[in-house]
Amino acid sequence: MNIGELLELTEDGPDTFFGGGPKYPWGGLYGGQIVAQALRAAAATVEPHFEVHSLRAYFIRRGDHEERVRYDVDRIRDGRSFCTRRVVAVQEVGAILNLEASFHVPESGFELQPIASPMRDADPSVTDPGALPDTSWSPSFQRSFVPNEALAASPRAGRGRVVAWLRTADALADDQLLQRCAMAFLSDDLPTDAVVRAHPLGREDPEVLYQSMFSASLDHTIWFHRPMRADEWHLHDFVCQSFTSGRGLSAGQIFDLEGNHVASVAQEVLLRDVRSRERA
Repeated sequence: MNIGELLELTEDGPDTFFGGGPKYPWGGLYGGQIVAQALRAAAATVEPHFEVHSLRAYFIRRGDHEERVRYDVDRIRDGRSFCTRRVVAVQEVGAILNLEASFHVPESGFELQPIASPMRDADPSVTDPGALPDTSWSPSFQRSFVPNEALAASPRAGRGRVVAWLRTADALADDQLLQRCAMAFLSDDLPTDAVVRAHPLGREDPEVLYQSMFSASLDHTIWFHRPMRADEWHLHDFVCQSFTSGRGLSAGQIFDLEGNHVASVAQEVLLRDVRSRERA
């Protein structure tokens, strides 16, 4: 099943939609898919000349792949240049995700990209994705990690840096909403890796950490800066910027092949030592 099919929703009355997904390797639903479906539900209630520019989602409970997900959309505000939506994703157990998204009518004006672009700065971490092995855990997308030795020669503020090329496995329609929903799907893949690699156990061996720690994504934020095509290669570059009280903050940028900064992503991740305390 490709990402386009994974993002399909069924309308069920005013501002109510249903979706679902397959069981993933760790069991249950993939958070990035729920975020992407919730965004698509929100966009279905917005006039087409509005484009999503940001979203914030909270993961509340783990989703059940054997049950459909209901998306209830609340029309918070409709303005002339901005509109806001809230979406609650619900299963029998209750809410599994809460998302708010803001939409904007594109405007002409000053353009600036102050953040360094790996493609434009001859950064050694920019390795040809076609020359790297595919490490994706799903047939719906492709992922190729940039080798650690390449990252060592290209330091960046933060810790636990992880960089990978990602794109959907199949071409998608030339529809910016669909492309941004697909990018939302992909953007949930790397943040946890950056937090894991920043942790002392993860720096030595990420698999050791996963065996001794319980991990869960707590929230997910995306700022869409420029048009994008999720079915083309994009470089996802993440670091851990803080770790306290069992919560690690992962932040990253997404660049297209020309070095355009198309999106920024932030996620807080819970890492809990299950060897010394019970999991809540």
